[in-house]
This record gives sequence, structure tokens and C-alpha cells, in this order.
Amino acid sequence: MNQNKYAIIVFEKNPRLGKVKTRLAETIGDQKALEIYQFLLGLTHSVVDITPFHKVIYYSDFIPKEVKKGNYSFGLQEDGDLGNKMSHSFLETFEKGFEKVLIIGTDCPEITPELLHEAFEVLEENDAVIGPALDGGYYLLGMKSYHPELFLNMKWSTSSVYEETIKKLLESDISYGVLHVLNDIDTEEDWKDYLNKNSKEGFSK
Repeated sequence: MNQNKYAIIVFEKNPRLGKVKTRLAETIGDQKALEIYQFLLGLTHSVVDITPFHKVIYYSDFIPKEVKKGNYSFGLQEDGDLGNKMSHSFLETFEKGFEKVLIIGTDCPEITPELLHEAFEVLEENDAVIGPALDGGYYLLGMKSYHPELFLNMKWSTSSVYEETIKKLLESDISYGVLHVLNDIDTEEDWKDYLNKNSKEGFSK
């Protein structure tokens, strides 16, 4: 396992009031949604920070002046829909010479360093790996060569994303492994479920 050739892409939005966790904000307000987003952002970074893999942070709007040091690099998300953004980030990362690449967002507080290691292990035996989310999407996608067809003609942010991606994997004869089902935080109900499972000071239900 040549970990120097492994990369984790992290897709994140620059934390701005009214621009993050908009579905969550519909019921709890923009300020609380921003606070929860910042919490999830910090949690995601605390997980990827302690992995030995290279990290590529793709920001939504701008690259901050102060960024992380060490095995990190930074980019801006491409224009277009989510599929185009992710496809472009995979292409750029493979073009830099990485041989196995994962992509995650910042919405899944259940991701662990162990899970990221497991995802790369799945890629030892398969062309792709996917982590299904409870809402029908996915919280992680990984591959060891570029497959742009996985991002074309998709209805993003729907309950059929995972199912449609599996269909594309099968149609393209791409071998894949599946990780555990985890829950993204998109709605107030998701957040309450997370708090019920995890005692978090500073946040009310």
C-alpha cells in the first residue's frame, strides 16, 4: 500500500451565513445552520488530519489566506452541477499522479479514519468503492482510475443517486465494493438523530 499515492478529496463550502446547510436552515434558521456546518467542518478535518494520505481541499468560492500545512493541497470547485464539480476534481487529482482517490463532503459526522483506510483497502481489489448514505445518496466515492461516466446525467440531491451510480458502475463493468451505510446531516431530523446518538455540549436539540 503506497500511501504517498493515495489522496482524499474533501469538498467543502466556504462557511458563510445563508449559504450553507440551506435545507437545515429552513427549520432552524441561518445562524444555527452555520454553527452546525462549522461543527461538521471541524469534525471532518479532525478525521482526515490524522490519516497519512494526501488531502486535497476543494473550496466552493475561494481559497482562504490561511490554509493547512503538511500533506495538503487546495483547489476551487469547477462551475456546473455537483457531478461536473466532482468529475473535474477527480481528473485533476489523477493528473497529479495519485493512483487511488476518494472524495467526501463535510455532511457525514460518522466518517472515521478507520473507514477511510477501509475504503482504500477495498480499492486494492476493486476499481471503485462507494459509501451509501441513509437518504439514498452517497457520502464517499473512490476509484483508482478516472471514470467520468459516473457523474453524467444524474439527478443530484435525490434519493436515487446511490442506486443510479451502482447502475452506472454495472453498465461500465467497473468492479466495486460497498462500505457501511451512514447518515448525512441535511435536515433538522438528521441533526436531532445525531445528537440523540452522541452527547454534544453546546448544541440543543
